[in-house]
Amino acid sequence: MGVQVLLRHRHIKPLRPLRNLENLRHTTTSLQCSTSNRPSPEPNPPPPPPPPNSDSPPNTRHPGHHSSPNARYHSPRKSEGVFGDDVLMSGTGSSSARVARVRLGGRLRRVREGAGVSGVEFARRAGWASSAMVTMVEKGQKAISAEHVRLWCRVCGVGEQGLAELLAEQAAVAGMWATHAELNAAGLRARQERVRDEYWQVRVHRVYQTRVPPGLLQTRGMMAYLLTRVRLEQRVALDDVAEAVEARFARQECLRRPDARWLFLLEEDVLWYRLAPVEVHREQLRHLLEMMRYPTVSLGVIPRTAERLGAVAGESFSMNDRDLVSVELISGYLNFTMAADVQLYVEAWERFARIAVHGERARALIHAALEALDLLSDDG
Repeated sequence: MGVQVLLRHRHIKPLRPLRNLENLRHTTTSLQCSTSNRPSPEPNPPPPPPPPNSDSPPNTRHPGHHSSPNARYHSPRKSEGVFGDDVLMSGTGSSSARVARVRLGGRLRRVREGAGVSGVEFARRAGWASSAMVTMVEKGQKAISAEHVRLWCRVCGVGEQGLAELLAEQAAVAGMWATHAELNAAGLRARQERVRDEYWQVRVHRVYQTRVPPGLLQTRGMMAYLLTRVRLEQRVALDDVAEAVEARFARQECLRRPDARWLFLLEEDVLWYRLAPVEVHREQLRHLLEMMRYPTVSLGVIPRTAERLGAVAGESFSMNDRDLVSVELISGYLNFTMAADVQLYVEAWERFARIAVHGERARALIHAALEALDLLSDDG
């Protein structure tokens, strides 16, 4: 769909294209929400060695130096997400969701104690036979529903504002964690189509990636290899990879929206990891160069030799405006909507944006990876 058609159909006003890093910083800075002062991050540790299933032995030299092109090409660790939209954390998603549930339960306990109501008395007012349910909810041992929140507020006399705040937190906790098994229950194509509308509603979409080309920037060939791997590793019974690839590729039409901005920051490793055969990898790198021509797209690369300045590489993540942060783990997705959680990722994005290179410097890094692929082809 052309830009003029989009403008006429959606009645949207085009924004000025992003031309340089200063525009990128202005865009991201304008989206920050207020936060309390936090201590400076600890100095970053040295870069990790290549994963154990690398095609070459670990590199013991300076992180920016490699003795041969092949030394820079290796596959990402198997524990990492492969959808390319989002990410990895050091912990598990279910444990993070459990922590959030415990935190909410603690708030309900403080509400009850602040009202001077004992667990036994609360159970009596709620019509329960014992206080065991009170304990389970307040310790996060049981899923906390919106009805639980309303019950606590009603018994303890909490006002409308307090009720609204607790319901908002309950909704965030309930939608925080979804397993891949749940998301893939209807097949990979359905999973791709389920999020389609989100990409037509977001105004600023940001992606930080450490291992995989972002889904919105992938070629059909790369999608096919990655989604096939997803189907095998996540044991999806329905084989609809071809249909899922087409649904995912069609989503890239949103990059032409003149009223939205698509900001990508990639660790340089993303350019070097071989996730597919050489020809597919080469096509993917060339596609990144082509996507950099889009006026609504900003692509930055964080060089391996960059002085990290506290911007330690962590989990990959994607962010829709300042409302939702998604993190992909090996077993599922974490979604953060609470302002305090989202703000941590806004700040992380700002740190990564400061050390990324754009324009010709980013293109030079992509061309270096392409040249190394050519050498691999000659050697093979």
